[in-house]
Amino acid sequence: MEKVAVLGAGSWGTALALVLADNGHNVHLWTHRENLAEEINRAHTNEKYLKDVKLPTSIQANHDLKTVVEDAGHVVLVVPTKAMREVCAQLKQVLNQKVIITHASKGIEPGTYKRVSEVMREEIPSNLYEDIVVLSGPSHAEEVSLRQPTTVTVSSEKLEVAEEVQDLFINRQFRVYTSPDLVGVELGGALKNIIALGAGISDGLGYGDNAKAALITRGLAEIARLGTSMGANPLTFSGLTGIGDLIVTCTSSHSRNWRAGNKLGKGHPLEDVLEQMGMVVEGVRTTKAAFQLAQDQGVEMPITSGIYRILFEAAEPRDVVDELMTRIRRHEMEDLTNILDEKMND
Repeated sequence: MEKVAVLGAGSWGTALALVLADNGHNVHLWTHRENLAEEINRAHTNEKYLKDVKLPTSIQANHDLKTVVEDAGHVVLVVPTKAMREVCAQLKQVLNQKVIITHASKGIEPGTYKRVSEVMREEIPSNLYEDIVVLSGPSHAEEVSLRQPTTVTVSSEKLEVAEEVQDLFINRQFRVYTSPDLVGVELGGALKNIIALGAGISDGLGYGDNAKAALITRGLAEIARLGTSMGANPLTFSGLTGIGDLIVTCTSSHSRNWRAGNKLGKGHPLEDVLEQMGMVVEGVRTTKAAFQLAQDQGVEMPITSGIYRILFEAAEPRDVVDELMTRIRRHEMEDLTNILDEKMND
């Protein structure tokens, strides 16, 4: 039975700890809140993040990071992207053995445009890990915690390491695929949160399924354009970490990004929305990073630009939608053709 350290006891970190415990691993869950660690150990619940879910008694929680990672063979980071550098800086101070590090966080760092794995490589010395793996896909923590069927993808620069993480997590309810496209898997998981904000805004405005279907489809084209410009395989975005994650995040009330967008569409100010959510809405920070990155890369992303204006320039959501609907006419297949041509000419 292998010791696995899970860093981050929010909804997703707790759900992944549950999967690992179901697989018979010795799971140690880190939280910076001592009272939450006490609740998990005493009541085997995490009511704030996974209401009415009973956790396996084998999950041990602790607010001391050194104790959690000591002698672990795997470290799984599931913290908000804005906290990733800080947690990695703490991790390198207490990690005394070489481990496999997996992250399940979805975002891009504003200003640096770094993907999560790039941030981790900058902060953690390479002699402390075998490799860094990303786990991503259409996976609401609430459903995973109820052991409902879920499928995700893991990716790493070393296939054998990705396969080891695949074996670590896979079971009858939680199916895991591997992918060689680390860049595409990370970007698909991050950028779909922007489109989910847009889907929520559309629903909040009272628009119907036609509008949301168009938003999801054209949003996928934007994700593929930016992703390909950063070295991703465009085919990755037609898989679980692309269209799969996009659909589930844009259509479910479980999605924080959809819920935040829905409130924005109904006229609530961003500051009030974030305060009411009580949990991190990754799409807000990622929108800023993707908007900056698209300008830097010279990539056209009209939906992302529109959502950026709603979030950070107080643009009226209905005005932004009207502008998107009256953009210059173009051929639908133009985007896909350009993306594939660019990839074949690399």
